[in-house]
Amino acid sequence: MAHLLGDFILQPNSWVADKENYKLKSKFLYIHVLIHIVLSLIFLWDLQLWWVAVLVGITHFIIDAAKLIFQNVKTKKRWFFIDQLLHILVIAGVSFYFREFSFGFLQNQEFLKIIMAALFLTTPASIFIKILLSSWTPAPDGPNTIQTESLSSAGKYIGILERLLVFTFIMVNHWEGVGFMVAAKSVFRFSDLAQAKQRKLTEYVLIGTLLSFGLAVLTGIIIK
Repeated sequence: MAHLLGDFILQPNSWVADKENYKLKSKFLYIHVLIHIVLSLIFLWDLQLWWVAVLVGITHFIIDAAKLIFQNVKTKKRWFFIDQLLHILVIAGVSFYFREFSFGFLQNQEFLKIIMAALFLTTPASIFIKILLSSWTPAPDGPNTIQTESLSSAGKYIGILERLLVFTFIMVNHWEGVGFMVAAKSVFRFSDLAQAKQRKLTEYVLIGTLLSFGLAVLTGIIIK
């Protein structure tokens, strides 16, 4: 939970851009690492385990620094997943060493799993899907391409809401709700795609929708 909050929710795009431009000279790299240390301390809820939070912070800095130094435009997607995998391996290694943490005021582990899953299905899942689709972003076919106005970041929040709803349906054992969500989104999208008459756009939207629903379903199954 500390990692999801620190790496996605509490890291604005402007910080990411600054780190990519200035690399180790970016002040936001060090603020980002400090946030991870503080969040780890909060969720551990035990000052005797301060060294665990520091260990997580140091390894996070090393991994992020390596990504910033070695990634380029072509390898950016690959380094994103390598970066996340290494962070999770560090957290898993610490958890394996202790076998179990004392969560203080958060004793219910089932509740923690549900909260963590819901947190993952918000901004982290959006970023994963965006990166997976980055190679296929459709370009306008010509000057006559129909342009329609859209609310700021509407697609992002629609995706978050649909994933949370799908996850909720699975957790309460109402799988028919997932089918309803798929059908409802298909109906709402149909008119826009039919009007645009772009096969690439249709395929792009379909892949994005299936990835979004698929992540929500998979997360629900894992938690169940």
